[in-house]
Formats: sequence, structure tokens, C-alpha cells
Amino acid sequence: MGYHKPALLHESIDGLNIKPKGIYVDLTFGGGGHSREVLKKLGKNGRLVAFDQDQDAEANVPDDKRIIFVGANFRYLRNYLRYYAIEKVDGILADLGISSHQIDRPERGFSFKSDAALDMRMDVRSSKTASQVLNKYSRDDLVKIFRAYGELGNAKALADAVTKSRMEGTLATTGDLERTLQRFIPKGHPSKFLARVYQALRIEVNREMDSLREMLLQTAGCLDEGGRLVVITYHSIEDRMVKNYMRSGNLEGTIQKDFYGRVETPWKLVNRSVIIPSREELEVNNRARSAKLRIAERIK
Repeated sequence: MGYHKPALLHESIDGLNIKPKGIYVDLTFGGGGHSREVLKKLGKNGRLVAFDQDQDAEANVPDDKRIIFVGANFRYLRNYLRYYAIEKVDGILADLGISSHQIDRPERGFSFKSDAALDMRMDVRSSKTASQVLNKYSRDDLVKIFRAYGELGNAKALADAVTKSRMEGTLATTGDLERTLQRFIPKGHPSKFLARVYQALRIEVNREMDSLREMLLQTAGCLDEGGRLVVITYHSIEDRMVKNYMRSGNLEGTIQKDFYGRVETPWKLVNRSVIIPSREELEVNNRARSAKLRIAERIK
């Protein structure tokens, strides 16, 4: 199986409106699918800065002098652009969520389909694992995680089950977690429930919402006028944040107007309605089923 098949590949690349001599940023390099398409449209003087905190991704970087690979979280976007003496860029692309490579490697602990260590770190250099979250967090903190990041209505019951189970022994593997939550797993349709539990833990382990907030707030200052911000999301929490930011210029979605009643925002929406995968794409890439694409252009 390939490293990762990008969702909404052509729609997102078209959304960048690439100029051959431009400078672009791929904040989620992964298998390099989006980056390779960007490079195809760049001329010899174009440049691409690619970020990925997962060390496995570096092996996919093409031998191309136009690309700079940054092995770090995209929350450091502005810092690294300054480091490389890049004042403004012409486009920023982020394909959020988890890669197929991470899901398909059982030892990474991202999938409930294999019994493996509860890890879930995108950056294996970081210290916090899913096992530590389950075994060390307070009951109230677990409730918040399951409710906010998993959008699970029975968050309190799940947290109670975890705190009771860990009194009898450490929750170390995906199998331990599934046995702990067995009575809550819907018979015949376990995947949706387990996916939400794993999503909640993964977001907490990797501080994904904090990173997304920090990154989004940097993008307007990093883009040149007319530059594009292109973001693919996979669940309602991050999509809501991206939608708010592109419409209002702030993460809360608060519309602010000037004296003349004009909305004060650095963005113009390129696609008023969210873009989702076509039926044809879903037939060849089912993992793209929850993908949503939003595009905004820097106007001032």
C-alpha cells in the first residue's frame, strides 16, 4: 500500500492558483503527493517549503533543489520562513488529519484494527503517548477530551470506565482500550464509535487543535496579497475553526465591520460552499469520504 493517497488533490492544487516563479508551502508533506503536484507547476525559479513532524515523511522528499524540507510541526511556520529569509509566500496548503501510512503501521497505535501499543504520536520525538493520557489524566480531563475532540455524548461514562479499568492495571495497548470500552461499542457497527475515541486521543496527544490555531493565525501575515490559503479538513472541529477564520479573520467567527459597514477581514472566500470529494474519487479512495476543502485569498 502507498504511503498516502491525497484527498481532493487536483481541487486543492487548482485552488493554490500556482505561479511558476512563486513560493509555496505544503504544511503536511506526508507522502509528498501534494508537493509533487506543486513542483510540476513551478518553474525552475519557483520554491516550495514542505513541513512534516513525522520523521518517516523525510524519506519521501524528492531530489529537487526547489524544495526545502522542514522536519517540524507547522505551528513553527513563521519561524522557519524567517530562518530561510522568506518574507512572503504565494500559497499555503494544509491537508490536516492522519496519513494512511500512520494508520497502516500497527506499531504507531493509530488504528483500532490491530493490537498494538497505545502510542498515537505523529512526532515520535515527543514524550506524551495515548497510554499516558489514559493512565495519568484525571477523570474530568478525560471527559473533556472525549466530549470536545471525539464529540461523544457518553463522555462521562467512558471516562468512568477508563478510570476504573486503570485501577486494575495499566492501559497499554489498543486491545486494553477496546476491552475497557467493550460495553459501549455498538454491535455490528463498531468502527464509527472507535474512530471517535481514537480521534479524541490522537488530537490530545499531538495537541492538534493548539497547533492548528497557531498556524492559522500566522497565515495571513505570511501570504502576499493575492496569495491563497488552501485547507483540507476531516472532522467538524477543525473544519469549524478553518471556516470561521476564512470568513471573519478570527477563530471565533466574529464578524467585525468598519465605520462604513464593510467586513474587516484579510480574506476573500474563493469557494463559498465547501468542496467535497466526487463519487469517482471515493470509489478509489474511501478514506477521503470525510474530506472538506476550503480556499481563501489574501486581500490586504
